[in-house]
Amino acid sequence: MGKKPGRGDKAPEFQLPDDREKARTLKSYAGHKLVLYFYPKDDTSGCTKEALDFSALTGEFEKTDTAILGVSPDTTQSHGKFKTKHGLSIDLASDPAKAVLEAYGVWVEKSMYGRKFMGVERTTFLIGRDGKIAEIWNKVRVPGHAEAVLAAARAVP
Repeated sequence: MGKKPGRGDKAPEFQLPDDREKARTLKSYAGHKLVLYFYPKDDTSGCTKEALDFSALTGEFEKTDTAILGVSPDTTQSHGKFKTKHGLSIDLASDPAKAVLEAYGVWVEKSMYGRKFMGVERTTFLIGRDGKIAEIWNKVRVPGHAEAVLAAARAVP
């Protein structure tokens, strides 16, 4: 399990395929702000609500020069089906090897009904134009989250 970077830290570099098999890298967002959010699984209730909320605010994020990229261990094909089914306007990247999940410290031991297992801790990073982490939301609760991230994106120069 990797250590989670903190506010002010340089965001770990990444290269992941998106739902269209296009490579997404941190460098490709240089000079812009990026909402990098990690979620457990496509097409589950919380993850769908979160993706729909971010999609609904895409235009507002664009006004702040902020891109949105969701990351989960699901396949690119799963991401494509998820986006099509729900009409999502955000980009989704696939990390089945969990290298980026580890680099951002969100691949963690979880516990449910006394059973321990590894999984994604729902976490959002707002990365500034300088490539440094401006804000972090840990153990995200979905209601109101996209709006809170948008408010932070508006406040970051």
